[in-house]
Amino acid sequence: MADKVIILVDGSNFYNYIKDMDIKPRLKYNYSGLAKFLAKKNKIASSTYYVGVVRADKSKKSQDMRANQQRLFAWLHKCSWRIEYGHLQKNDGVYHEKGVDVHMAVDMVRGAYMNEFDKAILVSSDNDLIPAVKSVKEAGKKVEYVGFNNRPSMGIIRYASEITLLKKDEVERFLPEATTK
Repeated sequence: MADKVIILVDGSNFYNYIKDMDIKPRLKYNYSGLAKFLAKKNKIASSTYYVGVVRADKSKKSQDMRANQQRLFAWLHKCSWRIEYGHLQKNDGVYHEKGVDVHMAVDMVRGAYMNEFDKAILVSSDNDLIPAVKSVKEAGKKVEYVGFNNRPSMGIIRYASEITLLKKDEVERFLPEATTK
């Protein structure tokens, strides 16, 4: 029998890990295809992309980042993904994402106790999520950690029910040019 799954993607984590794989992130990445690939034969209850929102200030960099992010949000909506927003905080010229892990943790734990899924598919290598992973499992649900084979999170691997480590070719298959071939 197929599980009912939720897919939770830490957008910044995903973006940075694929860049580390020497993959240039593209706006029109096939997120729908990625969700189906991750779910396998399971029923997708929801797919959610978690990201810190860029606040536009007067700098060209923040205005460009905000415009690109708005295009990404429109694309994700078109792909039928939910978006949960954190925020970006600028400190000494460097942006830091805030609030995203909390949204992910709350959605996982609340969903487990509200019986909204059988398995959470967690695409994040952030060890701050380990307490949420433990709580979801204590509620009798499974957590599949989806990481990247170039830099897996040994902390989350230790607590996950299942582990999938994406290889470069698996990530690339959902790039726009790969899906048009």
